[in-house]
Amino acid sequence: MTRTPPQRPTAEQLAAAQDTVIPDVAGPNLRVLFCGINPGLWSGATGRHFARPGNRFWPALHRSGFTPRQLGPAEQQELLALGLGITNVVGRTTAKAAELTAEEYREGGQALVERVLRLRPRALAVLGIGAYRAAFGRPKATVGRQPEPIGDTEVWLLPNPSGLNAHYTLDGIADEFRALRTHLEE
Repeated sequence: MTRTPPQRPTAEQLAAAQDTVIPDVAGPNLRVLFCGINPGLWSGATGRHFARPGNRFWPALHRSGFTPRQLGPAEQQELLALGLGITNVVGRTTAKAAELTAEEYREGGQALVERVLRLRPRALAVLGIGAYRAAFGRPKATVGRQPEPIGDTEVWLLPNPSGLNAHYTLDGIADEFRALRTHLEE
């Protein structure tokens, strides 16, 4: 299957996307609710999660076995049929996560807890160590299953799939995603 590359948003569209919010892809009783840090400008301009071409979320999701084929941002709604969803710690679109304040992280963490208690996914997978630490006040948290659930929901900390995350390769990210998938299937 040949994919048409995404059309690059214009500079004007990217500028207009600053501080916008894109809707979650979520519903009740999912297997996994994946949680990004916050949408980037490309995502804000397109209205799609993990939309920037260099982002490794979609390939890692497939390589880890969560999806039967590699989906793309334009197919994000197909995740729901697979029991998967997407949300963010902070809803506000920015050019860089560094633009977010400590207060936004804390408030985002509280809102995320409320969302998880309402939607009741089997697992919440937060994609970003720094975001998780800031949002939940857990400065020493490491990748993997976290000791404190949110209600009945297990919490997992996974690597940020952004192309800017040089600490993990695509295979390394997929391995961590796979550890979550394997755990859920046991």
